[in-house]
Amino acid sequence: MGERHRYKTYTVVVMPDHVHWLMQPLSKSDQEYWTLASIIHSIKSYTSNQVAKVMNHLGIVWQDERYDRIIRDERELLETWNYIRENPVKANLSDIAEKYPFFWQLDIV
Repeated sequence: MGERHRYKTYTVVVMPDHVHWLMQPLSKSDQEYWTLASIIHSIKSYTSNQVAKVMNHLGIVWQDERYDRIIRDERELLETWNYIRENPVKANLSDIAEKYPFFWQLDIV
């Protein structure tokens, strides 16, 4: 997949005050994967710079903490995917996830 590909995204939703993102780190070499810390640092750095440029925003964009977990089987993958998908619906931001403008998914079912 080339050096620039660090992860595969299955679904992501940007909510007004947080982001849910289901992704899989890809291999960096034959014996090593990209670390979640390096992926998150890269995303936060890039997006913070873009927000500053586009919105003329000065200050903190991202909180320091993150809540991550390892998905261990297909059942857990589908449950997590569905939880992320339904987040804007539960928050009354959209009647169905596909209509929410800040939702993206790769079909996994």
